[in-house]
Amino acid sequence: MAEIRIHREHDLGLKKAREIAWAWAEQVEQKFDMECTVHEGHEEDTVEFTRSGVKGELTVAADRFELVAQLGFLLGAFKATIEAEIQKELDALLAASKKKAPARKKAG
Repeated sequence: MAEIRIHREHDLGLKKAREIAWAWAEQVEQKFDMECTVHEGHEEDTVEFTRSGVKGELTVAADRFELVAQLGFLLGAFKATIEAEIQKELDALLAASKKKAPARKKAG
């Protein structure tokens, strides 16, 4: 069984990180026919995802995302492609969140 591990540091805080994780979950549900379940915690959340041949979880914290996925035998042959697609989607969401950050006013 092939395993994918992805780690991304960020400085978004838990609230914004949750928004990104939920957007990611919606994307994979639609794009890859995944079933996602969000478990909210006090200091971190877990997004469990599954479909035939894939099972994993995305841990969402105030300063990082940790994704671990197990690929079944058939999908294991496509590990590099699947991992690259997950990284691309997550990085795009992180980049978009930085662009949306409001400008800070200078004290005057």
